[in-house]
Amino acid sequence: MSIPDWAYRDVLFMLIDYSIRSFELLERKLSDAEKESVFEVFWRVGTRMGLQGLPDSYQSWLHMRQRHLEENLAASHFTTDLYKQYRKHLGPVRYKLLLEGQKLIVPPIVREQLALGKWSVLKPVLSVYKLSRRLRADWLIKSLILPPAYKSEIKELDVHPA
Repeated sequence: MSIPDWAYRDVLFMLIDYSIRSFELLERKLSDAEKESVFEVFWRVGTRMGLQGLPDSYQSWLHMRQRHLEENLAASHFTTDLYKQYRKHLGPVRYKLLLEGQKLIVPPIVREQLALGKWSVLKPVLSVYKLSRRLRADWLIKSLILPPAYKSEIKELDVHPA
């Protein structure tokens, strides 16, 4: 069975949104031009995949994404099963971190549908994490939460500003 364009578009749209949201959460607010640049990177990925119906600008994407969330987003038994699998494979502590992180990053409509609540215990922790990054001591926090099997691979992804 082939995967329809709309499914790939959904994932692409989520990646655009979460890329911007996570950067702004961990670093700083992006300018409109920077957001447009993020959009363009993913737009190129989508066009190279041959996806149809992609918006032609960041502003068009914003409207399309919001309309999609309002019209097509629904929790289902698949949602429940997905979260059961998250809990099973992450364990209780990392699963709780996932939920707390989602509170900070998902759009409000998603947070409502998943009944996540608005306040996250990670909010104050982010300040500590940001400070640890400036001091190049973020490895300590990461070593506490990352699965040992993936620590070396994740460490290779770290880029510290000069």
